Amino acid sequence: MAQKAEKKSTTDKKKVEVLGATFEKGQPEGEDAGRWRQKLASREEKLKYLQSGERYWFGEDWYGSEKRKNPA
Repeated sequence: MAQKAEKKSTTDKKKVEVLGATFEKGQPEGEDAGRWRQKLASREEKLKYLQSGERYWFGEDWYGSEKRKNPA
């Protein structure tokens, strides 16, 4: 895939080259696309995967990028 560069101006009116899209459009293909259960070998790995996901969304014992360290 060839990289596409665009010329854009900065805030101080200089022209710079900005790298364009570097991905290929499309959907994942194949038999294993979106099958996370089959990618994890044991029951413990699956539970750890699910627990870390729940901790991300529902946990209050850590400070992620979306949460504040000191509540407002």
